[in-house]
Amino acid sequence: MAKGFVVNAYRLDPYKNFKFQLMWDGRIVVGISKCTALKRTTEVVKHREGGDNSTDRKSPGRTSYEAITLERGVTHDLEFEKWANLVHPLDDPAMDLKNFRKDLVLLLNNERGLTVKRYKLFRCWVSEYQAVPDLDANANATAIEMMKLELEGWVRDVDTPEPDESAAVPAAG
Repeated sequence: MAKGFVVNAYRLDPYKNFKFQLMWDGRIVVGISKCTALKRTTEVVKHREGGDNSTDRKSPGRTSYEAITLERGVTHDLEFEKWANLVHPLDDPAMDLKNFRKDLVLLLNNERGLTVKRYKLFRCWVSEYQAVPDLDANANATAIEMMKLELEGWVRDVDTPEPDESAAVPAAG
């Protein structure tokens, strides 16, 4: 019976969705607690052939990539705000045409924190930024900072190997 794991053939469970990291400018971004799904959609182009007008034929059309939303608890780290300000800073309405786009890397990790899949996200830019959420003195919640990123494509890095999970658990340091 075929399984989804090669190196860790004993593993039965798929990877969890709560262990991930996001990198931009070559470093891990602090505190991201949520990243929406990577999704692409290809339009369907319907057409008919002259001798067979009763049946639609279907061909692929344009492919688009949905924006992703990132969330994290409010901290003193300025990375979200700095990037959002490159698109439209308040003090200077001219956008930074050189630096407002970034290529990102999304890392999916296993329960031990080892990277199991890596996705490259291309030509991302901030289309929406929320510095603080709705504030409510009666709530018992964490303040969340949010940004929405438009992107022009993504690919899985097929050179990311399946890590060997049979090694000893690293000691806590």
